[in-house]
Amino acid sequence: MEWLDTQQIKIVPPKKPKKITGTRFAAIMGKNAWNTPFKTWCEITRTYEEPFEDTIYTIAGKTIEPKQAEYMRRAYFMTGLKTPTDVFGENYFQKTWGDFFGDVPIFGGMWDYLLYDENSKPTTVLEMKTTKRSEDWENDIPEYYALQAALYAYLLGVDSVMMVASFLEDKDYKSPEAFVPSSSNTIVIPFKVSERYPDFDKLVKKAEKWWKSCVEGGVSPVYDEKKDADILKVLRTNNLNPESDIAALIAEAEECKEILNRAYMGIEETEKRYKTLTNMIKEYAVNQFQDGVEKVSLKGSLYRWDVSRTTTNKIDKDRLKADGLLSQYTIPEIGYRLTTASIKEGK
Repeated sequence: MEWLDTQQIKIVPPKKPKKITGTRFAAIMGKNAWNTPFKTWCEITRTYEEPFEDTIYTIAGKTIEPKQAEYMRRAYFMTGLKTPTDVFGENYFQKTWGDFFGDVPIFGGMWDYLLYDENSKPTTVLEMKTTKRSEDWENDIPEYYALQAALYAYLLGVDSVMMVASFLEDKDYKSPEAFVPSSSNTIVIPFKVSERYPDFDKLVKKAEKWWKSCVEGGVSPVYDEKKDADILKVLRTNNLNPESDIAALIAEAEECKEILNRAYMGIEETEKRYKTLTNMIKEYAVNQFQDGVEKVSLKGSLYRWDVSRTTTNKIDKDRLKADGLLSQYTIPEIGYRLTTASIKEGK
């Protein structure tokens, strides 16, 4: 990893990057309030990704989403509404690896529900959302949600999208299984991709250009010191960068070594005696082995000392050398060994 003066980092392009999903697509466009282009790049290139942990919000969403679908079937007479299970079968996530667009090179992700017509063709993408921030939906669909659904519709070749948003209260996060979608707590906002985004092709090409430059090229988008602070802290802790040069690393390493040296002083003789004792214990145990015995155990008051019989194949180098074959099948292996010498002692 190389830190550039342009507030970017450069890496070796990954062999198997992650795809641009709906949420990542919105972030690349700079429209995701919770995800920056740099953070998205880190996820796609596997440079860094925060481990996923379920929260009360994600659990509520998973629990209520099927209720929203049933509400749409009942209130909007959507008999043709299909789930991922209907389309891909049981265990669809394992079958698709979380990507419903396996034949698309760089774009992917998972839609929530699809509405099919009488000819068994998909006509509408339905995206289900749950939130306690109803104010975000007062004037329009939050843009990062709209872009997410629009991308899935685009990849499916359909023009119609329906956003289904349920507004929750604190009690609903405590007991999401008790939530019942209704006209008083759930809204439905339809839109046409061709009308909301008449130049959606240009957005797709912009994402493809971003992919070419940032993912295939291995150069990140410009990072933001504030918005990307958490990720930058991790990357700077574990990688050379302008803020942590080699002199600073050496100084820190020397501090650590001094602490370790002080901790180690006074135990050398104990360690030597321990090694002698364990060799004697091992020798005693080895003498106890008989045919068919694979392990001998000696029990103390604090530990059990086990000696197991192992078998390994040993290469007879002397015979290979005598036959003139040793050099023929010897491959040099280059390695690097780091050692330290005390400057104070003049060594």
